[in-house]
Amino acid sequence: MSTPADQSRRNAFILSGMQALGGANPALVVALSSLVGQKMASSTDLATLPVGIFNLGLAIGILPAAYLMRRLGRQGGYIIGALLGVGAGLLAAAGIYSLSFTLFCVGTLFAGLYASYVQSYRFAAADHASETFRPKAISWVMAGGLLGAIIATQTIIHTQDIWPDHPFAAAFLAQAILAALVLPFAFALRLGRGTRNEVKTPYTGRPLREIASNSYFLIAVLAGVASYVLMNFLMTASPLAMVMHGHSLKESTLGIQWHILAMFGPSFFTGNLIKRFGKIPVTFAGVLLLGLASIVALLGMTVPHFWFSLILLGLGWNFGFIGATNMVVDCYRPEERGRVQALNDFIIFTCVALSSFTSGHVLAVYGWYGVNTWTLPVSAVVMLALAWLYFKNKRQPYFAR
Repeated sequence: MSTPADQSRRNAFILSGMQALGGANPALVVALSSLVGQKMASSTDLATLPVGIFNLGLAIGILPAAYLMRRLGRQGGYIIGALLGVGAGLLAAAGIYSLSFTLFCVGTLFAGLYASYVQSYRFAAADHASETFRPKAISWVMAGGLLGAIIATQTIIHTQDIWPDHPFAAAFLAQAILAALVLPFAFALRLGRGTRNEVKTPYTGRPLREIASNSYFLIAVLAGVASYVLMNFLMTASPLAMVMHGHSLKESTLGIQWHILAMFGPSFFTGNLIKRFGKIPVTFAGVLLLGLASIVALLGMTVPHFWFSLILLGLGWNFGFIGATNMVVDCYRPEERGRVQALNDFIIFTCVALSSFTSGHVLAVYGWYGVNTWTLPVSAVVMLALAWLYFKNKRQPYFAR
């Protein structure tokens, strides 16, 4: 008979597999959508619009996804999410095939809705894990994205020439298949009692306003927002910037692959780093790496400059976002988790969506240097906030539980 610890590890492995398949979804959208937009949109400013709509779908999907998972359980929610992913791939492929930029954008909107479920995999692994296993559980799930990067890149490379008259349509059809493969994993989950039917029971936790007013929670969310927004802003513009500066599609796609490998590869040991050095120092290191990524990008326009910047960007996101996620987990009690997790992700991905809509315009108007210069003061402010919280927390540790 399996113990709760065995069950937690089993679920973390299953969720890691789901992350590998679901993680290919944003990787494929980011790598290809701006290039599709460049060919199909009426102006260069609109080239990154599909990525912005993807992130908008992710943001507006967070709260409905949280409600459905409270009503149906996480397993039921993940099945619905996978079906949305299948629809996303089919719609995006149909948009490319019919030369309808609007239909393609609808497909990326559905891909964002699917991603709103994928984003909660990390919390599903943490909810039923012990205090000592929780950082590893989150890291294991995020490590699934490492395989997602490889799957997405190889999908693009091996499908781009299937329909020469409709470039990338086959890649999005493949994305629909990858989403369908999530279904057997979702059915295999055994999450036990958790969020199911919480919507029918009286809420006994603290008011959200009280939780959200705590400095620990505010800075944790700020770090999560900065980690994801800075990464997304630069990653969205990178493929287009590389092509604009004379580099090939293959070099651009491989750059995104290296970036996503750097995003998820460290997840195998990020949990151990958090246990060794603490959540706030690891988050601080992540934000520092994001700033260094912009500095490298400002030093030159060669392929190595782009690739090294994207690698630093991925590493920074990994430490910053996983560290911030672990900080948020400290801020809620079991009965508060659904609402606090949804609030955290809603704030983060609303900001990410806004950054996606502006990145194409900033690139078109100010160039690649303009895209990178504004990230440095943002990184500095967040690092100062984390440093202040670290010394405050050493004097008086904060734990909601």
